[in-house]
Amino acid sequence: MTQAVTMPALSDTMGAGRLVKWTKKVGDKISKGDIVAEVETDKAVMEVEAFEDGYLSGPLAAEGTEAPVGQTIGFIVDDKAEISGGAEAKAEAKGTTKSAEPPPSVSGDGHAASASVTQSPVSAVLAASIASLRSSPAAARPSTPPKGAPASHEAPVATPQAHDRSATANPVMAALHAGPPYRMEKLSSMREAMARNMIASLTTPTFRVTAQFPIKALKEAADKKHLSLTLLIARACALTVKAMPIFNAVYTPNGLARRDRVDVAIAVDLPDGLITLVLRDAAERPMALLVKDWQALREKVDKRRLKPEEYQGGTFYVSNLGMFASVHNFDAVLPVGAAAILCIGAGKDGRASFTVTCDHRVVSGADGARFLQTLEQYLKDPEKLFTEGTQQ
Repeated sequence: MTQAVTMPALSDTMGAGRLVKWTKKVGDKISKGDIVAEVETDKAVMEVEAFEDGYLSGPLAAEGTEAPVGQTIGFIVDDKAEISGGAEAKAEAKGTTKSAEPPPSVSGDGHAASASVTQSPVSAVLAASIASLRSSPAAARPSTPPKGAPASHEAPVATPQAHDRSATANPVMAALHAGPPYRMEKLSSMREAMARNMIASLTTPTFRVTAQFPIKALKEAADKKHLSLTLLIARACALTVKAMPIFNAVYTPNGLARRDRVDVAIAVDLPDGLITLVLRDAAERPMALLVKDWQALREKVDKRRLKPEEYQGGTFYVSNLGMFASVHNFDAVLPVGAAAILCIGAGKDGRASFTVTCDHRVVSGADGARFLQTLEQYLKDPEKLFTEGTQQ
């Protein structure tokens, strides 16, 4: 019997994945649970397990190609005699192309020139499937709570699917032919995910409130305890949200979904995009545990080994550009699924700018002002960040 190895859904927002490498070769004996391949999702590189015993058989999708979730990328057979595509699969696995959708060449007037591209049968199928996936609004998948999240007794959280459909139905394209010659560069999985998320957020009505706060005491506390300043700010935000739980709610067409736990997502800059690392239960758990979580998450980022539950499902967001000395004030796009995001600029003369971007369907301008006033109290007295919380 032949069992297909398919591109798995490694996160609830994953529509397609890029095959990084095969960890087994054609003819290798496979046991259930063995890692047979590594796949790049929109945020991380994850392992693909075998669900059957047998032998790996070809043809295999080429390393570097993309496949939609559910697409066959290889096979496992029961009997070694059934193995097929040995030589072809080995050549395929090495891969001469790095994408199922090679960039078109460009003529001198800026128009994309036609080119003859030779693809393997597997790559051709993957390319056709991806083209179909990207042309369909159904590529936007509804969100589900991460593992370990408490069950909600209220209305389900709104998903970006409807937003994606309306925002991408008639996209405005740049008039590239009117400008200089150009070349097409394929987006990384992470940048594609960023683009989808930003489009989904466009229908959220937002407002911004900015305040200047002294940060000397906070910086001294961070230096004394050898901790990240961003981590301390995230803790201060979590305690502020706990005091003002409306900031932990999210708008849905059926009403406000009020979450019982504050999960703070912290934006982290990466060479090929942006990711948000989530600190679970950041208002209740002791600071020492949050520090350990933060260190572990940063290590996983460097190795591209994050799990979906480690970067999805934040209820409040923090973005700190304070490390850029010339950036004193900025605001951010509010992610879908949150009521607010806090932006922090670089300090100047012992003070820094804090801007909270809010969903006006959930909170008002006065709420935003009260949020910043409450936050200021924690920034002025950092010891509260280590003593407050019920699970000390």
